[in-house]
Amino acid sequence: MTAEAFDHMIFPLIPYADVKEHGPRIFVEGEGLRLIDANGKTYLDMMSSHTRANALGYGNEEIAASVYEQLRNLHYVGTVANLTEPAIELATKIASLAPEPLERVLFVSGGSEAVESAIKLAKQYQIGSGNKPRAYKVISRWNAYHGATMGAMGATDWLGIRHINEPGAVGYSFIPGPMNYRNPFGMETGAYMAFCAEYLEQQILHEGPELVAAFIAEPVMQANGVQVTPPSYFQRVREICDKYGVVWIDDEVITGFGRTGNWFAIERPGVAPDIMTFAKALTAGYMPMGGIIARPEIADSMPIFRHVHTFSGHAGAAAAASAAIRIMERDRLVEKVRTDGVYFLNALTRELEPLPIVGEVRGAGFWVAIDFTSDKRSKAAFSDDTVKAVAARMAEDGVLASAIGTAIEMAPPYVATRSDLDHTVEVAARAIREISKERGLA
Repeated sequence: MTAEAFDHMIFPLIPYADVKEHGPRIFVEGEGLRLIDANGKTYLDMMSSHTRANALGYGNEEIAASVYEQLRNLHYVGTVANLTEPAIELATKIASLAPEPLERVLFVSGGSEAVESAIKLAKQYQIGSGNKPRAYKVISRWNAYHGATMGAMGATDWLGIRHINEPGAVGYSFIPGPMNYRNPFGMETGAYMAFCAEYLEQQILHEGPELVAAFIAEPVMQANGVQVTPPSYFQRVREICDKYGVVWIDDEVITGFGRTGNWFAIERPGVAPDIMTFAKALTAGYMPMGGIIARPEIADSMPIFRHVHTFSGHAGAAAAASAAIRIMERDRLVEKVRTDGVYFLNALTRELEPLPIVGEVRGAGFWVAIDFTSDKRSKAAFSDDTVKAVAARMAEDGVLASAIGTAIEMAPPYVATRSDLDHTVEVAARAIREISKERGLA
């Protein structure tokens, strides 16, 4: 199948030369956290299918059965005014889980579409309500990733994907984003986080408050590996957005539905956004689906929302999502992620932070990062492929993790056992020691 893959597949976000050299991993079977490739090698998937979406592991028969029954009964009726009971029931359930006063739901097919929808809703609200008839600008953050479609990519500061596709959507600007271990100004972490929050107000004033429609941010930033934001940051963001009439979009495509040990990560600071995006863990990866949920005064402020997606509210996807949420609630998996996430983080910190090339271990729930440094005093990042080499060595040892920037990231399915977590810590520690020794870094 490798030859057919090279003949007929396009490989996104990875250098083609790397794929040619190492070959694509072709998987043929999965159960729980285990994946088996075409060569019969078994892996422990600590990245939830790499995208952090596979929250409930492979081979969940309850979700598969729910989808099958719905597809047999009624799979799809279009969109716009045509609805299905599964979509309505799912929207009602999500509204019951989301922070108050978020109530109005729009479904899409994935995370990028969700961000596109949120940005369009924010702009149309500002114009349609008469609050800011000229508002079109959106403020995002340095290093942010919000999606790969043109509007979502406008809010993305991941230069590797943005520059090659420019010029794109207009009206986007960027401010410093939270960073835990090292920041570009060499500031103490707490002071830097406060600085980032205050910078939002200055950027709004610089752009012109009457022109700024929205501010978009992840509650935990993916960039450079799981940048955990203190509650005070978003509490200040809420104050600033209220002061200047800016719609705050909380991007929970990754963090939503339990990833950080809460249904939504924004629960931690105790403030509610105006619009929230979600995807990935919504269906546990069993069907493509995402969406947004908004305050009623935003969703109801215009006579028509000029936006649509073909498969919005697909009945089969809605059945998968409802089954996934039912399992998470019944098996108390969000609470499990919260407690086992602390266990995992503590074990990683205890075993890895003393190692000479590990600068920091950080995380929230079942989303953690190991940040590497070539000098613990200066916190300098490696200029070579050391981080990728550690991730590759872990894969050789049967554990899948992801190298992202200066860090290795892991986001296990919620059903991971403590035995799985302990094994992962052992494999990570061994890989780091081996690479350190081979490269003369120990």
